[in-house]
Amino acid sequence: MTKSDQFSPKDLDRIIEMAWEDRTPFEAIKFQFSLLEKEVIKIMRSNLKESSFKRWRKRVNSGVSQKHLKKRSTEITRFKCSRQKSISGNKISKR
Repeated sequence: MTKSDQFSPKDLDRIIEMAWEDRTPFEAIKFQFSLLEKEVIKIMRSNLKESSFKRWRKRVNSGVSQKHLKKRSTEITRFKCSRQKSISGNKISKR
């Protein structure tokens, strides 16, 4: 059984969405889903077309992406809409 087998299709979609978004760090994925970066990479590899996966990896490693909190500029702050519900614990409360 692989790590991705323990997630529902809805959770897998959310993990992929978070991984694809440049401003969502791997640490946020780890907090919500207890996945290490290498596990996220495996999920992306197995769920994306090869060309999409390669494009994502190239972007993440190029420095354009802010996927690692340590590499982020301190000027980047997360925008939060007043209508956005907060995240509580390990699950997204709006889902």
